[in-house]
Amino acid sequence: MTADRPPAGRASGFRIRAYERNDLPALYRICLRTGDDGGDASRLYDDPELLGHVYVGPYAVLEPEHALVLTDPDGRACGYAVAALDTVAFHARVRERWLPPLRQRYPDPAGDPRLWTADERQAHLLHHPDDAYPRTLPPAFEPYPSHLHIDLLPLAQGQGLGRSLIERLLALLAADGSPGAHLGVSARNERALGFYRHLGFMRLSETTGGTAVWMAKRLP
Repeated sequence: MTADRPPAGRASGFRIRAYERNDLPALYRICLRTGDDGGDASRLYDDPELLGHVYVGPYAVLEPEHALVLTDPDGRACGYAVAALDTVAFHARVRERWLPPLRQRYPDPAGDPRLWTADERQAHLLHHPDDAYPRTLPPAFEPYPSHLHIDLLPLAQGQGLGRSLIERLLALLAADGSPGAHLGVSARNERALGFYRHLGFMRLSETTGGTAVWMAKRLP
């Protein structure tokens, strides 16, 4: 990938570039502002960093070579796409290197989970990571060992920028030897489900209770 390339399509002034270390706070803000099924989750969390600790921080820090940043015409980060080339190996690194210091910072919540706050639900994942960072993948996922996340602020949506981010990230994964990638989507987010189907992702399975849908695509 050539850094600082303009996306294909009709968007003007936006750029996709490789992740840089000083981008991390901006990625955390984007994660929070898109963390409520694509909407702003700021009102839901007392600690604005918790979502980022779970859903973007480990990717940017532990696998920066598979992280892309979208910038607006003023050069400000307004989106990102991050990935793990080998999901099982990445989850092992998260457990060994990323989670231990966070567990010291955030106590494991007690009491009735039905009464937990949004902060407490995320803190629970740090201490019990099997849902977020499982040690193994189901057999159906074996042809798709990579996985990815993407988030765009509203100003960057509806312009073909998400497609450009996904395509470039998938190209990076394919160039590094991945035969396929998967991702999770909220079952309530019909717009996202349609977006990924349009990009060639197929439905693999649902989580227990049908709250999320897993989709996958073969590469290249």
